[in-house]
Amino acid sequence: MSEQRKPRGAAHRIERAVRDLIGIPLPVGLTAWDGSTAGPEGSPRVVLRNRRALRHVLYRPGELGLARAYVSGDLDVRGDLTDGLRRCWSAIRAGGTGAVRFGPAQWRRLLTEAVALGVIGPRPAPPAGEAKLAGRLHSRSRDRDVIAHHYDTGNEFYELLLGPNMAYSSGYWTGTGEDYGLAEAQHDKLDLICRKLRLAEGDRLLDVGCGWGSLILHAARHHGVHATGVTLSAQQAAHIQGRIDELGLRGQVDVRLQDYREISGEPFDAVASVEMGEHVGENQYPVYAATLHRMLRPGGNLLIQQMSRAGDAPGGGAFIEAYIAADMSMVPVGHTLDHLERAGLEIRDVQAMREHYTRTVEEWARTLDRNWERAVALLGPEQARTWRLYLAGGGLAFEENRMGVNQILATKTTADGRGAAAALAGAAR
Repeated sequence: MSEQRKPRGAAHRIERAVRDLIGIPLPVGLTAWDGSTAGPEGSPRVVLRNRRALRHVLYRPGELGLARAYVSGDLDVRGDLTDGLRRCWSAIRAGGTGAVRFGPAQWRRLLTEAVALGVIGPRPAPPAGEAKLAGRLHSRSRDRDVIAHHYDTGNEFYELLLGPNMAYSSGYWTGTGEDYGLAEAQHDKLDLICRKLRLAEGDRLLDVGCGWGSLILHAARHHGVHATGVTLSAQQAAHIQGRIDELGLRGQVDVRLQDYREISGEPFDAVASVEMGEHVGENQYPVYAATLHRMLRPGGNLLIQQMSRAGDAPGGGAFIEAYIAADMSMVPVGHTLDHLERAGLEIRDVQAMREHYTRTVEEWARTLDRNWERAVALLGPEQARTWRLYLAGGGLAFEENRMGVNQILATKTTADGRGAAAALAGAAR
């Protein structure tokens, strides 16, 4: 039986408050705890299961309050979550509201509505999965805690989400047939990196922020290199070591559990860093870039794949920074190029791959939905809902060009400039 519209009650008051205070009509349907409904039919529907859902937003207005309500289960969405977020972003842009800032009159109205709705009460506790960090920003101990919070969730869940190659970065989609999917796109991304680096048998490759080892294992197996990966995640390192043994790659591949600032030894023939730079922080990026330069031999190539964000808001947003990647920093790609050039690297190529990330995230989201009960069993309901919101919001950000991702190829030239001329040869698109 379809849901009957009950125009009065809590939903009606909320609809009127949104229109008066924010200046937009409800972009999605709304069902409140008293059974009342409002908003457009035939759209995704926000369900407020209790008054506490609005209490989250009252104490923390904006993105983080809404995220807390969703992750906790006090707020739910019936229908396509990504489409619901898309409609909300579109309505905000059309209304020209931008960031909502209330003056005294708006706050009085908001509190009046909150009292009438029975929302006033103690501040709800944030969901348990919200990051709780201490220490100086981007200190080594804090960075370890940040990485553990997200990447040490459990290898079994990441295998479920990412597939057998465990590549947690944008794929590179070169095919469209029914037999071409995420696994093939990730293989093609890894091979694209290897070609750009001009890897040859016997070369030494360093992967800084190597994740679960997809690149170093691929480069060793398919290009005959000796590969070293560096990660701060204990669970990632354990997974890689298991794969090294399973594939018979001892002596050809190794993994180091260490901070990028601790890397030492002889320079490598090639260096890669795939979606690691976002975790470094703008203030520490010169140190990161100098490390990449120092660990690369003269004439060697560097490949960075990194997310970007235009404008003056370099973080990932309140939700991502609280639940996914605390201390994350995404900047315009030009800022990253400046850092690399100041470190002494010559930029040879920049390839935008935003559309590829949109499709990659869509595949991850479909995998999560297909395996929802298993994900809940592995993570618990709150963390599973965190992932559903993360993938819906992240995919939409790439779709709408609010976030991008780029592959940057650079080279470490010799004193007379040699070593860069062949950097692009053979890097087929």
